[in-house]
Amino acid sequence: MNTTNIKKEILSYLFITIGLVVGTLGWAGFIIPSEVVGGGVTGIATALHFVTEMDIGVMALSMNAILIILAMRIIGASFGIKSIYAIAVFSTLLSFISYYVKEPLVSDRFMATVTGAILAGTGSGIVFLNGGSTGGSDIIALIINKYRNITLGRVLLYVDAVIIGSSFLIFRSIETMIFGFVTMAIFSYTIDVIISGTKQTVQFFIFSEKHEELQKEIIHGAKRGLTVLPGQGGYSGKDVKVLMVTARKSESQIILRLVKKIDPNAFITMGSVMGVYGQGFDSIKN
Repeated sequence: MNTTNIKKEILSYLFITIGLVVGTLGWAGFIIPSEVVGGGVTGIATALHFVTEMDIGVMALSMNAILIILAMRIIGASFGIKSIYAIAVFSTLLSFISYYVKEPLVSDRFMATVTGAILAGTGSGIVFLNGGSTGGSDIIALIINKYRNITLGRVLLYVDAVIIGSSFLIFRSIETMIFGFVTMAIFSYTIDVIISGTKQTVQFFIFSEKHEELQKEIIHGAKRGLTVLPGQGGYSGKDVKVLMVTARKSESQIILRLVKKIDPNAFITMGSVMGVYGQGFDSIKN
């Protein structure tokens, strides 16, 4: 492994750790003290904790062991290693924070639910982006997502709906069950926002008399490929060259700055693209 790859791995573990701290704070600081049962292994551990008073972190760690073995066989060893780290840290933080935080950090139950779900979803999204998982239904969702074009958040919502619905058998409280569904809806939506935000794609159509200069700058300066399309002005009848560029949304400002520097009078259209598949973008899943 070269120096660049080592740095990438160190950064991925750093971001996984940050995501775990944020996510655990959402669960142990807001959701669990409000006696709200979420989804996944954490939700099952929470429900059992209220019944048996056993440590949530220990129960979550135990239940995740078998799912980790399954993930290593299907998704790959690198996923398993990062997930073992993530689950160990998550379970430790869950036990630690739950031991000291007995009341939610905000008094209103609804605000605690919303705040906790956003923090938990943000943390899980960061962990997902860096190749890890906090375990439970996260792993099930990633396995399904490996073979199907279904968003992680949507899969999590389906799996967790069954878990939250079954919590009614323990608590006999419709209110608690509804708070659980609200928590997981926000949690799943937040994950999708975090993950999709890094993959949003835009498409440019650039009309310029300096198309050759722009073509070179976009390819070598912005490091983006493009397609030159022949066109004709509807009013003038003049032949024109149109540059079609597909890029990540995060790269859009770089391209716009290059165009403005070379040809401030260029005519540009920019639109969001629902999906881009191929080299440098997403792959089509069977």
